[in-house]
Amino acid sequence: MIRVPILMYHSVTDTPNDETRPHSVRPSDLDEQLAYLKESGFTPLTLGDLVAALNKIDGHEVPAKPVVVTFDDGYADFHSQALPLLDQHSFPATVFLTSGWVADAGKDAAGRPLDDMLSWGQAREAAQTGIEIGGHSHSHPQLDQLRIDDMRQELRRNKGLLEEKIGAPVATMAYPYGYSSARVRREVRKAGYFAACAVSNTIAADRHDMLAIPRLTVGKGTTINMFKRAVEGNAVPLIYLRERILTKGYAVVRRTRYGLQRVRGNV
Repeated sequence: MIRVPILMYHSVTDTPNDETRPHSVRPSDLDEQLAYLKESGFTPLTLGDLVAALNKIDGHEVPAKPVVVTFDDGYADFHSQALPLLDQHSFPATVFLTSGWVADAGKDAAGRPLDDMLSWGQAREAAQTGIEIGGHSHSHPQLDQLRIDDMRQELRRNKGLLEEKIGAPVATMAYPYGYSSARVRREVRKAGYFAACAVSNTIAADRHDMLAIPRLTVGKGTTINMFKRAVEGNAVPLIYLRERILTKGYAVVRRTRYGLQRVRGNV
């Protein structure tokens, strides 16, 4: 069985605001984490390259110790803080971009960004350096709670804008808040994505559904010792015990909420 740690980052800054703080990491921590991965013989891949390798597309093969680094939402500090570190360590990465949150979204602005966001120009610049740009919906809603037409609009508008502004195909995405459902995944496939990330805080494996690929959260409370154990696959359930309990509990809440909305005819 092929096992791959897929790391989920958000903001990279020494001065996060209250909303991004729990999921932010300091640049010095990211630097230390990337250095550990490099020194330990991990081979970094974009999510798209990993999926191509798992499916043996165009001669791609999975390396001995693969790792995928991802960033959600598209914060401005990805360009100013994370990108130089990724370049320094020769690491590609995947950024899942919320198109309605982009700094110069203009008439396409939607939702409520949690902090300063990337501009389209910065996203294009990142893509030109080898960063994969993936989808993250248009306004960052809870996709599994939406009416089908609204969900389709969120997925397709996001993908269309990204491809138009970046000038490259977009084939991977991550679910806002990490949650999906069979209904959401069907629409993701119909929208033209061949892979999508959840959270789950589990090491990804080739047995997983390519539209529900698990990731490992890296945030403010992730010590270097926890990071090392997580990427090596040591005691991952214990490291993320609290997060996994919360995720399971919230999944029940979400299913109940969706069921009530169906009864009321809201979805």
